Amino acid sequence: MYYLMKLFLSLSLFFVGINGAVGSNQHSQPNKNPKLFVFGNSYADTGNMKPNAVSWKPPYGITFPGKPSGRYSDGLIATDFLAKQLGAKLPYLWRTHGKNKVKLNRGMNFAFGGSEVFDSPVDRSPNISTQVGFLVNLALARRVYTIDGDLASSYALLSYSGSDYYAFIDQNPNMAAYPAFVEFIVEDIQYSLGIMNGLKFKNIAVTSLHPLGCLPRVTVASSFQSCNESYSDLVRLHNEALKKAVTKLNKEDKFRTKGDRFVIVDLHKAFMAVLEKKGSKRFKTPLKPCCEGDCARMDMKGAKKYTLCNDPKSAFFWDEINPTQEGWRSIYSLLGKSLTESLTNG
Repeated sequence: MYYLMKLFLSLSLFFVGINGAVGSNQHSQPNKNPKLFVFGNSYADTGNMKPNAVSWKPPYGITFPGKPSGRYSDGLIATDFLAKQLGAKLPYLWRTHGKNKVKLNRGMNFAFGGSEVFDSPVDRSPNISTQVGFLVNLALARRVYTIDGDLASSYALLSYSGSDYYAFIDQNPNMAAYPAFVEFIVEDIQYSLGIMNGLKFKNIAVTSLHPLGCLPRVTVASSFQSCNESYSDLVRLHNEALKKAVTKLNKEDKFRTKGDRFVIVDLHKAFMAVLEKKGSKRFKTPLKPCCEGDCARMDMKGAKKYTLCNDPKSAFFWDEINPTQEGWRSIYSLLGKSLTESLTNG
């Protein structure tokens, strides 16, 4: 089923390319109101999950907007900060606007918390290539977005936070198994990026893999005192493979005559700068989450299965995986101008 879906997307891309080439005489013009399209998981999801997801339960959203908003944090996340840096309005949600049949003046967020490259037997969130397929279908319909009229002047973000690797690392402590699995993951990301390239986005950003061994779900074993270096080799392999894939995509890009369409958002470097206390803001205990335990969950008697810090601004991580609003702010202040210029040039 998975490979049939990929075949369908590839055929759809072919027809999208034809429509984009002959369906319009418009040329991409500088856009004063750029659109942002987002694919990925909890690092990018601003509210696509169903109401029973933890992102819709207190204390999520405690900082912004003061109640749960579907974001996996106490407040704003990566998508919010990137949209602001690009001067784009926050994208509409696929959940609320995916069936729209008239033109939209904003981009769309297709990201779902818990989404992976491969289908998860537990979580039913659409995987990343399926999310890209949602936009392909909208582009084929030509009612909501057109390729030359909308997408060619828009930006896209593919955010991957390594969900596929968690169980794999637990089950495969021997590094000998890492290269083949990393190759599968990066090949699929490259496939999705290739489909996105056929949609002729002005620029496409893809995130590097952050230090998985520094996530609270891992550092809890050391009482949040140190990162687990056993994850470093896998993260290094992933980021090296991703860099090669992006280089190849830029080299083979048939639609771009000047500059690179694909840009890597170096989350790994930014995370490490903050966690090593070299960032724009120094967090006292950067590896300890603000919402410690089974965040937003209650036991059978209604007692909280988590504890909450006094001030989310003092914490880099919100829960066992996701940064706080202040954490994301520190990340994007480090990425800052150089990322914006990389995306807007060309």
